Amino acid sequence: MVDSDDTTNRRELKAILFADVVGYTRLMQDDEETTHKGISELTDLFARGCDLFDGEILDIRGDGFFAVFSSAVNSVRFAGNTQDSVEEYNKVFPEHRQIRFRIGIHLGDVLHDDKHHYGDAVNIAARIEGLCDPGGVFISSAVHEQVKDSKYFGYENLGPQRLKNIKEPIGVFRIVKETTAAMMVASPRGSAMVTAPKADKEHLSVRPSIAVLPFKNATGNPDYEYFSEGIAEDIITNLAKFHNLFVISRNSSFTYKGKTRPAKQIGAELGVRYIADGSVRTAGNRVRISIQLVDTLKDQTVWTEHYDRDLDDIFEVQDDIAAIICNVCAVKISAEESANHARMLPGNHEAYDMVLKGQQHIYRYTRDDLRQARKYYETAVKLDPRYARAFSSIAQTLNLEWLFSWTEHPDDSLDFASTLARQAVSLDEGDARGHARVGFVSLYQKNHDISINAYQRALQLNPNDADVIADLADTYAHSGRSDEAVELIKKAMHLNPFYPDEYLWNLGGAYYNLKQYQNAIDAVEQMNNPTEGSRILAASYAQLGQIELARKHARKTLAAHPDFSVEQWSKMLPDKYPDDTAHFIDGLQKAGLT
Repeated sequence: MVDSDDTTNRRELKAILFADVVGYTRLMQDDEETTHKGISELTDLFARGCDLFDGEILDIRGDGFFAVFSSAVNSVRFAGNTQDSVEEYNKVFPEHRQIRFRIGIHLGDVLHDDKHHYGDAVNIAARIEGLCDPGGVFISSAVHEQVKDSKYFGYENLGPQRLKNIKEPIGVFRIVKETTAAMMVASPRGSAMVTAPKADKEHLSVRPSIAVLPFKNATGNPDYEYFSEGIAEDIITNLAKFHNLFVISRNSSFTYKGKTRPAKQIGAELGVRYIADGSVRTAGNRVRISIQLVDTLKDQTVWTEHYDRDLDDIFEVQDDIAAIICNVCAVKISAEESANHARMLPGNHEAYDMVLKGQQHIYRYTRDDLRQARKYYETAVKLDPRYARAFSSIAQTLNLEWLFSWTEHPDDSLDFASTLARQAVSLDEGDARGHARVGFVSLYQKNHDISINAYQRALQLNPNDADVIADLADTYAHSGRSDEAVELIKKAMHLNPFYPDEYLWNLGGAYYNLKQYQNAIDAVEQMNNPTEGSRILAASYAQLGQIELARKHARKTLAAHPDFSVEQWSKMLPDKYPDDTAHFIDGLQKAGLT
């Protein structure tokens, strides 16, 4: 696209990519010659990749490069392949000598003459690169709009980001290698079907509501991040047990990690009156927890406390914090809830520590992190063979392994998960996690009534668990109760306003069962990763008689899953009633899938 008013300066729409070496100064100071040699070799690798994906390197600096592509899809494929190649290159080097890159990509007008390329779009790409994780790829929302239907990657929405010297916030997404796992991550929702309730006095006076933000790691050592986050998550779990308190999901409240925003703004965004945050510092066998509770309507702190205790007293501190918050928020607690709040504590503090370490990995939803989480949980079981939470956590890794098709023996994974989940329940009948794991396994073993009973028991123990509510909704949808499923998913979305794509997938499936095909389409099209919902889109458009659109999404289904078979899929669907399965298969076949 050429600007006809100026033959010297031209404008072209390009995908703009910046890459930068992480820790360049340290690497050069440590070993200048080896670092220079490594970066030179990787630069050659980048140049070959640019040729393969029709890109052009415009500038090479000592610690990075600047390139443009005519295709947004090609720019992202290049970035992903390049990071994989760099990871492979690094395998022969010790950790401290590995060269890693951050990559940022934006799509926009590039103004250039014979010597230079510049403009706001170039600046935005450079700023996005600065946000990126080491070894990662971040893209702008403009790029995501072009590539979201691509089969190659998954996408995690990081929400609008304020970039230095850029006037308006820019939406940013993280590239995720595991496309199916990308459906599980939290996501800010711009124009969602269901948004958080408005945080006004009328709404918040009905039921006390709170969000607990991730606690800051005041130890100064990033290796202890898992502990501060784990303490905050357990406080959320404790509070979530009370029916008269509305508690925002961990997945939503933890999206504020590392962000500095006024409590009043966070309260408005999450639809809650109270915000709790704090910090954790450990030293030897001592722990110091500082916490404050802010009333976002009055914009004032209503409670602060500092706890200096032995690590062995950590559970007592958590219970004390939950009790005081309920008291400050004027939450009425029934005798049954008081009984449910009692926990079977681990007999070994190190076992608890292993579980917290596992939690930090499991929420990343990658194959390697899932395996690492399981190792920590298995260590916890060895340390304390009666620790129910450790057993249910191992069951969760097996459930996810099955869900993401990361196992060569799916039936064995489900059977073992069932055994461990039931063992967790037998050890501690009051642990909601164990019941939830039983619910998941039972659905896919087509024991629908057992699944429903298990999820309902989990919600009696923890009524604010948004993920369990969404999972119960999915079981309802496969049990001929899709109207109830829709309402439950909406409830889960309120508790977890930064809900994952999985909720939209479940909602789309429930609407399809109800023959509300346009609603099903509207739900799935809001996914960050709509390729994973292409089956529902293909069937829904087919049932509406829009055959061309149905076939388009059928082709996307086959592109993402070349081995897809309608017959095989029908066997996987855990429907209680054959008519529901036949209804979905009918839509897929009308779309041209076989």
